[in-house]
Amino acid sequence: MLLGVVSDTHGHVENTRRAVRVLEQLAPDVVIHCGDIGSAAIVPLFAAWPTHFVLGNVDDDAEGYRLLVEGSGQTFHGRFGALEAAGRRIAFLHGDDQRRLTETIAGEEYDLVCHGHTHRAEQRVVGKTLVLNPGALYRANPHSLATVDVATMEAMHIPL
Repeated sequence: MLLGVVSDTHGHVENTRRAVRVLEQLAPDVVIHCGDIGSAAIVPLFAAWPTHFVLGNVDDDAEGYRLLVEGSGQTFHGRFGALEAAGRRIAFLHGDDQRRLTETIAGEEYDLVCHGHTHRAEQRVVGKTLVLNPGALYRANPHSLATVDVATMEAMHIPL
């Protein structure tokens, strides 16, 4: 199973369209958006995949985003999301709540923890947990997204 991971779109439609074109070529089974969606125009761009959204620190209208995401047939998780795929436990959050991020990683309950917020692509292993920041689709150089082969837990950053 291939997982696509994006973050920090900040309402920037053109960069998000570029990321969507890359995802179309990679054909992920599921996409996770790690917050700072930034605009209602972003959500429908991910219609090709089951997409899981969490809120970031710039996503002030939680109820509006919930209605938009669920109305688009996607999954809304509020500030913290978790799912199971291919026998792996995956958590995702924006990362602006440093304490919650640290506790989620340190708890070793998850095989994969995805987050954004820093606008820097990163991957590291803490205990048994792969920690992945896909980078950002806005205010980053380069803009980037990530994929994870959930079966092998191999992650790859893809610059746009």
